[in-house]
Amino acid sequence: MPVLFDDTYSTIAGPAESLFKDKGSKFLAYAFPIQTDDDAKFHLASLRELHPKAVHHCYAYRLGTDKMAYRMSDDGEPSGTAGRPILNTLYSKNLTNLIIVVVRYFGGTLLGVPGLIHAYKSASELALADGEIVTKHLSSIYQLSFSYLQMNEVMKIVKDLDLAASNQLFEMECRMNVEVRASLIEPFFTRCEKVKDLIVTQSS
Repeated sequence: MPVLFDDTYSTIAGPAESLFKDKGSKFLAYAFPIQTDDDAKFHLASLRELHPKAVHHCYAYRLGTDKMAYRMSDDGEPSGTAGRPILNTLYSKNLTNLIIVVVRYFGGTLLGVPGLIHAYKSASELALADGEIVTKHLSSIYQLSFSYLQMNEVMKIVKDLDLAASNQLFEMECRMNVEVRASLIEPFFTRCEKVKDLIVTQSS
């Protein structure tokens, strides 16, 4: 099946972290793979709870392949010295669907703007170096509901489009979840429309 557009992206396989020190200040960087804004908020809230005495919790995250889908925060650091360097690290390594939070414990010595930019960038790069970079596909989950008589037709679609299936239930009334790459959404629905009484609903 030809791919209509590039729906691949690079992210990290699981959580990663690092520690960068400069003039007494500690910069603890945490990287997490995410799928939604809510995922990012969850990790940020968890780190605020884990490090309540830290003076700053700066972060940046990207979602999807659109370079406009991002958020960042300097969290009280001078403008452009924390969130932007973290985000630029994601851009330079062409990574998305992940958040990096850098927790700073102040060491008593001011680092200045260049020092802060260097520290947040270095902490972010070290965290990513600790993680495993993986390639994934933008995709959506759909539930297929169909009668047992349509089993062969439905399974042929799954096989032909190489869809990952889960939560399969095969009785008189059958259902399963399938993961559909973004580039295959159109051919997927075209094929499904040809199967009598097949119901397709998107899963949250």
